[in-house]
Amino acid sequence: MFPTARAARIAVTALCALAVTAACGDSDDDGKQPDKGLITATTMRGALLQAAEVGPTWSAPEESADPNQLVSLCGGTTAPPTVPPGGTIVTSPLVDEGEKGAQTLEQIALVYGGKTGADAALAGLRGVADGCQKSLSVPGVKTSDRNEPAYTETVEVQPLNEGGWAGFVVIRHKKYEAGHPGTADTAVVVAQTSNVVLVDAYAIYQLNNASAAPSFDQDWKKLVGTVVQRVG
Repeated sequence: MFPTARAARIAVTALCALAVTAACGDSDDDGKQPDKGLITATTMRGALLQAAEVGPTWSAPEESADPNQLVSLCGGTTAPPTVPPGGTIVTSPLVDEGEKGAQTLEQIALVYGGKTGADAALAGLRGVADGCQKSLSVPGVKTSDRNEPAYTETVEVQPLNEGGWAGFVVIRHKKYEAGHPGTADTAVVVAQTSNVVLVDAYAIYQLNNASAAPSFDQDWKKLVGTVVQRVG
């Protein structure tokens, strides 16, 4: 049996994407006067997309992920990186579950006290991405809360520059074995401007369909573009 929507959420929180609680990890003191030119956690909280803005079938997930971990960059069974230290975490996870598949959107903003902290966070995450294998083969697994057939996954790291935010995007395409046709396409964007690093992961899972999602590239670019345009 192809993974259930709940299993898809677990896979994304392990890569993620994509699911954590919307207020998780917010520890900044919004009463403090921010340095001139720096982006505040309050600004990022307002910029991240909410369910109603994405679509009528989207909602906040029921399950929470570890607030000290980011989404998985390399896919497969690789562990997600820990959150680079020193910043305030602002999150807004979303999920859209259906009978034919699921979509997840994991939005994580790391807000630092200055640009140096954000520079170091971006460099550290880029180092993780540069170590990703380009192709993975993963055997099937069946446990009490996860049922996923064997699959192959390709991983590609591309540079990204969007509205003054610079960084990279990891594009992953997962294809399940022929006996359980299905695909999972994931884009994990890691981009920085000033004192903020945005980690934005969009994934779409298709059941009983061996073709890649046709609007995948357009969708992840639109979701990321909307957030960075709001920040300016």
